[in-house]
Amino acid sequence: MDLRLHHIGVAVRDIAQATEDHRRRFGCEPEGGLIHDPVQTAMIQFLRFPGESVLLELVAPDGPESKLRKAIEKGGGLNHLCHSTDDIESACRTLRQAGMVILHQPTPAVAFGGRKIAWLTSQDHLLIELVERDRHDG
Repeated sequence: MDLRLHHIGVAVRDIAQATEDHRRRFGCEPEGGLIHDPVQTAMIQFLRFPGESVLLELVAPDGPESKLRKAIEKGGGLNHLCHSTDDIESACRTLRQAGMVILHQPTPAVAFGGRKIAWLTSQDHLLIELVERDRHDG
C-alpha cells in the first residue's frame, strides 16, 4: 500500500477569513478556487504553504444541515488527514484489515475532479480520507 500525505483538513466557520489568516501568518496561497461539494455538504478551499507539496484544506459547512456542523459547533480545527493512493479499493481493504472502520466507501468527489475518495476512522477517532492519486500527485 503506497499512501502519501496529500492534505490536512481543517474545519472553519469562514473560509474567506481563514484563508486571509493563513496568508498573513504563514504565506499560504490559494490553490484553485472555492469549491462547493454538495455530496460532502461543504465549501472547500485548498491552500499551499510556500515550498510544500502537502496542501491545507479549509472546509466549512455549506448550510445548517452540513455534515460539518458538529465539528464547527465543537470549535472547528483539525478535522482529518488525507492520503493519496493509486488503488483506493485495495487501500480500504488493507486499512479495514488493520482495524479501521470504513465510514464511506469510495465515491467520486467534486473537489478532486471526480477522482474517488473514501472516509475511514480508527478506534482513537482519527478521521482519514483517502483520495485516488492523479499524475500531479507525484
